Amino acid sequence: MENNPFETSQYQGKDLSVSKSFMSSVFSWMFVALLISAIMAFGFSQSEELLKLLINFETGKLNIFGYVTLFAPLLFVMAIGMGFNRFSYPVILMLFLAFATINGISLSFIFLAYNLGTIYTTFGISAVTFGVMAVAGYTTKKDLTGFGSIMFMGLIGIIIASLVNLFLHSSQMDYIISFIGVLVFTGLTAYDVQKLKVIGSGVAFEEKQTANKLAIMGALNLYLDFINLFLFLLRIFGRRK
Repeated sequence: MENNPFETSQYQGKDLSVSKSFMSSVFSWMFVALLISAIMAFGFSQSEELLKLLINFETGKLNIFGYVTLFAPLLFVMAIGMGFNRFSYPVILMLFLAFATINGISLSFIFLAYNLGTIYTTFGISAVTFGVMAVAGYTTKKDLTGFGSIMFMGLIGIIIASLVNLFLHSSQMDYIISFIGVLVFTGLTAYDVQKLKVIGSGVAFEEKQTANKLAIMGALNLYLDFINLFLFLLRIFGRRK
């Protein structure tokens, strides 16, 4: 298995100005991805013709493309991670934007399940929570490495519990999983921002293409933190139609 580019010690630099520029690039690409996903999610949810590509209205079941939109985002994330050292920056960027697009399409289902006002309110809460934890992670002097390890173990627990609950169909367990999910991705936001700040201080020693790819990887991490935080909060506070 290839090393995670975020875990290697060669990125431990001290150039804060470079780090700020790197973080600006990371957040810019994250916001671009979120905007693409939001446009695709809302666009598909408001078009019956587009929804027919995802759902068979007669049976109420997903079409082939509907299943693709559910599972393809994971494949894109895996491709970006495993291809980091092999793929060029334009390819990594293309995969990232394609991921944001297909994931946005999959998020269109939430507009069918939840009231529009609930979605907007939960998105706002998610944005504020994410912003507070991002600032905390960027400004804190405390090393969050150990904290990040705990959050990662919590994430593994969420995945296992979610798989078990596929068979149990327990609404109580679903609520517990959602609550833990909020805590985990809130914590991961602070951890990932601090980690990216450290990485950013070392990109001056890298080739421009490598630095650009690291920014995309960082944007992907934070995008996933935000989306998962939003979805878990929606499961807790969302009012279903």
